[in-house]
Amino acid sequence: MIYADNAATTKLSEAALCTMTDLLREVWGNPSSLYTHGQEAKEVLEKAREEIAAVIGASPREITFTSGGSEADNQAIRSAAERGRIKGKKHIISTAFEHHAVLHTLEKLRKEGYEITLLDVHENGLVTPEEVGAAIREDTCLVTIMTANNEIGTIQPIREIGAVCRARGVLFHTDAVQAVGHIPLNVADDNIDLLSASAHKFHGPKGVGFLYARKGILLSNLIEGGAQERGKRAGTENVPGIGAMATALKEANANMAQNAAYLTKLRDRLIAGLKEIPHSALNGDEKRRLPGNVNFCFEGIEGESLLLLLDDKGIQASSGSACTSGSLDPSHVLLAIGRVHDVAHGSLRLSLGEDLSEEDIDYIIRSVKEVVTYLRGFSPIWRDLMSGKKEFIL
Repeated sequence: MIYADNAATTKLSEAALCTMTDLLREVWGNPSSLYTHGQEAKEVLEKAREEIAAVIGASPREITFTSGGSEADNQAIRSAAERGRIKGKKHIISTAFEHHAVLHTLEKLRKEGYEITLLDVHENGLVTPEEVGAAIREDTCLVTIMTANNEIGTIQPIREIGAVCRARGVLFHTDAVQAVGHIPLNVADDNIDLLSASAHKFHGPKGVGFLYARKGILLSNLIEGGAQERGKRAGTENVPGIGAMATALKEANANMAQNAAYLTKLRDRLIAGLKEIPHSALNGDEKRRLPGNVNFCFEGIEGESLLLLLDDKGIQASSGSACTSGSLDPSHVLLAIGRVHDVAHGSLRLSLGEDLSEEDIDYIIRSVKEVVTYLRGFSPIWRDLMSGKKEFIL
């Protein structure tokens, strides 16, 4: 079986698994307790906080542990919005192809009286710092733009966007869920005020993540009921999960350059092979993208059928975000970069892992070619395209 859906989740690394099982077995105390077992758990918690902070260039006190990226996104955006409201600033800037954890939070804020500007992205999946700067107003309290897109893998010019925000006195949040552990990030150098991350995207466990908030930014509570996380996130901390997250992130960071070079080689081999399929198109910028991300549209087919037939061939992939995989609507990300509905429906996302080989990539290429040809063979849309009743888009 070839697993090629690492953007949805990654396999827990052996090192992270060992850390987690050891902590579950040996360090089971409540870190809020003052006796020995509790303090042992607290030591694990604070060591993990230090290790995670070091990877992104932050201070340990700037790290708050969460249940994952969605919670971190929610807390970051709501905290910045509340800070803005107090100062009489209720305008927020984002893009049209953010993760739904961001877009849905912004929609709720819109109903609460905030004005939301969603910037268009270019066909290559990028937004420019100049476009962000032009959208900033006197009443802008936050810019939130993802570091790397979860569907098409494009990497935004985060450092330059952050610099624009810093110069204008506007908080900058980035959803870095797909980026942390895969590409270099430094919150100071990249001018980031708030950053969200999730452990299961870099070979850590599910159900745990973190939020970085620059010193001086007061977080608003999403969960009340306890003094954990400096009073900003109530609930007994998931010590085994947090410890395993720190192990996974340290490991990912140590191997980042090597892994990125290898995955980029596989990625480019896969892109070149899939480009040979007539009337297909790569989604997102070809070079400015995550090392392991490949996203294509194939005209004349449905993505769901493509996924099922690839699964029969032992290839596990997706047509977009795992959070919306049950939806029949085309990807909002693909629509945002200008793909029409008929084309967006025929999308395939392959997100590669370090365990894959060049032989695996060649098998994926052969299999996708076979399945696309098969599906087009009985597609009425493809017949109309081939007969000239409809015009090709790709």
